[in-house]
Amino acid sequence: MVLPPPATRSPADPARALPHSAARHRVGRAWALLLLTRPWFWPLGWAAAYAGSVLATRDWLPPPTALPRSSAALVVLGPLVWAAVLAVNDRHDLPSDRRNPRKATAPLVTGLLTEADLVRWHVGATVAALALAVTAIGPAFALGTAVVLLLGWAYSAPPVRLKSRPGLDVAANALAVGLLAPLAGWSLHRPVTSYPALVAVLGLLLVAALYLPTTVLDADADTAAGDTTAAVRWGTRRCRRAGVALWTVATGVWLAVCHLGVLVRRDSWTLQDLWAPVLIAGYAVAVRRPSIPRLAGVCLLFAVPAADFLTSWIAAGPA
Repeated sequence: MVLPPPATRSPADPARALPHSAARHRVGRAWALLLLTRPWFWPLGWAAAYAGSVLATRDWLPPPTALPRSSAALVVLGPLVWAAVLAVNDRHDLPSDRRNPRKATAPLVTGLLTEADLVRWHVGATVAALALAVTAIGPAFALGTAVVLLLGWAYSAPPVRLKSRPGLDVAANALAVGLLAPLAGWSLHRPVTSYPALVAVLGLLLVAALYLPTTVLDADADTAAGDTTAAVRWGTRRCRRAGVALWTVATGVWLAVCHLGVLVRRDSWTLQDLWAPVLIAGYAVAVRRPSIPRLAGVCLLFAVPAADFLTSWIAAGPA
């Protein structure tokens, strides 16, 4: 009697392919969840908070005793806050994202993630951000985190949906990134009530100028979806012009602060004077055809005078 040979499966056999397919699906979902948080946006919160920290300590690095709080702040202001805010944004922007070629590969558009996934991600990231802020950082930082999360929800979620309320959409972003983010870094070392008012004004102006061109990017898709953003209501040209005006005013205020010695005195501000036209021209060129990389380039241009100012601030020593 001859026994039959052992059964073999081809590589295409579903019984063998299923585990590999499931593994690829899990990896794809994990990658989609990471992309949902837009890691390229994390440096926005980090840079603003770092500037606030340097202003508070007059040093490039936080004191050793503040390192645990500073490390926790990086986690909150980076992946956790952005995950919570953008999960709400992607969920409620689905109608316009489906019409937007720039969002064609978004996980919710492709179906790799579901609305239920985004709800869970939003709740989990929100709870984690608040818990870490309360337990590892402090009450002032935790309160600011709660306000940012609330603004992020109000920006995207109906019935408030500030994104469709021109002016309020600009204010919400300017408040979150231009004021609360640097104030978060400041609060790690000093009371929030001592934060310089002029720095707050500059932050609001700069972020408002950077936000307006982003509404131009998606104006067509937002129009088709019925979202009355700033660019839809006011027109793309007016938004670009308003952005240039805000950026120019912010640059003028910045130069006045330097030359009048309002925050710190120095004999010469040559770099600030020479760089101001570069800042304005660079912004004007970038917003003619705005894109995320071009706006990131504008931020890098601003980093030059910002670093020069902070150098003087540190050299001046304790206030």
